[in-house]
Amino acid sequence: MPLSVYYFLTIAAVNILMTWAIYLPYRVAHLHFITVANMAISGYLSGYLVMELQMSFFLALLIGFAVGGIIGYVVSLFIGDAPTFAVVIVGFTFIYITRTVVENIPIIGGTMGMFGLPNVGSSPAAHRNIIIILLYSLVLVVGFLIHRFDNSRLGRAASAIFVDKDLATSLGVDIKKVGQLVQVFSCIVAGGVGVLYGFIYKSFHLDFFTFHLIGVFMTTIFVGGYSTLWGTVLAAPILYGLPLLFPPEVQSWRIVIYGVILILVLVLKPEGFITRKLVYSIGSSLSRRREK
Repeated sequence: MPLSVYYFLTIAAVNILMTWAIYLPYRVAHLHFITVANMAISGYLSGYLVMELQMSFFLALLIGFAVGGIIGYVVSLFIGDAPTFAVVIVGFTFIYITRTVVENIPIIGGTMGMFGLPNVGSSPAAHRNIIIILLYSLVLVVGFLIHRFDNSRLGRAASAIFVDKDLATSLGVDIKKVGQLVQVFSCIVAGGVGVLYGFIYKSFHLDFFTFHLIGVFMTTIFVGGYSTLWGTVLAAPILYGLPLLFPPEVQSWRIVIYGVILILVLVLKPEGFITRKLVYSIGSSLSRRREK
């Protein structure tokens, strides 16, 4: 497999998963950017466990998921029902704290980064195949769980919270518990993805986990459509792949391009291109065709 195809497939999967990790808390009007900090924390921890303690990659990956979930749970105890602005501020603060801590720990590379992570398989080719299989298996599992959530009582409760918290409370919805559930799940996903993200490149560096990721994920969620998970599946590979077709001089402006696209979408089509109504219409049309 050419390296260009490998990087396209893996980063597209990372963008899908991490956009879902933001999409799910946004179902209750929370922009939960702590997920980016969780990527870095679990990623660096896994690198240390594999390189310094000679731990199995797969065990380190499981620990990455667990650490992400633990951090998400502890934080959700305080912001499970917090206003959107407060959740955003907590997420930004965690990113700053995480970067500062990593910079000052030489054992995990500090400002220089962590390089030379071993292959997961017996060869570089096997490594790439295993990473792709893991990422797309995770896409299927996480997508299935979010789909079930969206079509469950919890999903309807989340929709009520998004529209009006007072209305949701009057209907008997426990806002904090629903908020905690989606925040913890998103952090579990982010923890595992952070591990896989570093092993894609077989290195970790603070530049991997900067605010540009927030720009990419926010553009993906609002271009694809924030009311359904399916928009992300289409928007993530398109938004990542399209700049790769441009000359290198234009590619360096990728984040600016994402910003412009995000502004245009928010102004001209704030619901995104794939809406829940569109998904229901397509589903109904397919059902009628099968009946015929």
